[in-house]
Amino acid sequence: MASKSNLQQILECSPDNIPKEVFTSDSPILIKNLIQSWPSVIASKKSPVESLEYLKKFGNDELYTVFFGEPEINGRVFYNNDCSDFNFQVLGSSLNQLSSVLTKHVGDDNAPMIYVGSSMVDKWLPGFRAENDIVFDDYDPLVSIWMGNKSRIPAHYDFASNIACCVAGKRRFTLFPPEELENLYVGPVDFTPAGQSISMVDFLNPDFDKFPKFRKALESALVVELEPGDALMIPSMWWHHVEALEDFNILVNYWWRNSPTFMGSPQDALEHAIIGLRDLPDDQRQIWKNLFDHYVFSPDNENFEHIPDNAKGILGKLSKVIAEDRMQRLSKKLKR
Repeated sequence: MASKSNLQQILECSPDNIPKEVFTSDSPILIKNLIQSWPSVIASKKSPVESLEYLKKFGNDELYTVFFGEPEINGRVFYNNDCSDFNFQVLGSSLNQLSSVLTKHVGDDNAPMIYVGSSMVDKWLPGFRAENDIVFDDYDPLVSIWMGNKSRIPAHYDFASNIACCVAGKRRFTLFPPEELENLYVGPVDFTPAGQSISMVDFLNPDFDKFPKFRKALESALVVELEPGDALMIPSMWWHHVEALEDFNILVNYWWRNSPTFMGSPQDALEHAIIGLRDLPDDQRQIWKNLFDHYVFSPDNENFEHIPDNAKGILGKLSKVIAEDRMQRLSKKLKR
């Protein structure tokens, strides 16, 4: 695998003065010590107990969604043997309950996996961002907290770009550019552990007989370990495998998109296309491929210059009004 020396790094940066090029970068960037001044980071460097006591200042009665896995899964969030279910249970827990269980298992070599995925900070920890935040001038990010003990989240992509901030413990990210899709052996689209399709390869014990093209993916892999205070910018659609390496870990991340939200989710369009196009006869599928190239992927809408601007509709410059009107029409069609 590639080392973190292959990763672009920023060494001098503060939470309120992140260079604008970070937000539009098409390759990952390690930002060392970006959030080292956060009180949550300072508390985490003292002990897990101090870290959790700090979080409790902002806690409320909202229950966290917790993935609980037996020690035998070795922290890997995945499917069961025949992919008919997952290898973990989903439980609800208050912050106090979660705190008690996590501290109980610090130093336990046979601990179960305890993993809290994306939980909106403003909902679960109101007031936290008043003391622990980074400044976004041009975007309105979704801010989430993740916590637990040792865990492994298989490689997946997110449509949103992401700044992942390590608050407690250490996290190892293994990153791949979007074009490595076919080499990562991605699993089901509509049955996933946490919403995104995941690589079926066990990164700690890859079966190269079963997944031979994974060797090719590793040639372009970037590996980086975040320490408390560090942050990592992950561009949209980059694959990332995430390992929480210590008995107690917290991460806060910021998701944003560089396109208007009224455009909707490309993932929804992909799934609808699979339903409507994939199983057509070969000749019809090729025709529709050409139509997609013509209407969706043509550069700068150059194929529509012969249409008057006032008549282009969704073929012209897309606006919120036009997009929402068309979405409503499509929604009605899909309900029939």
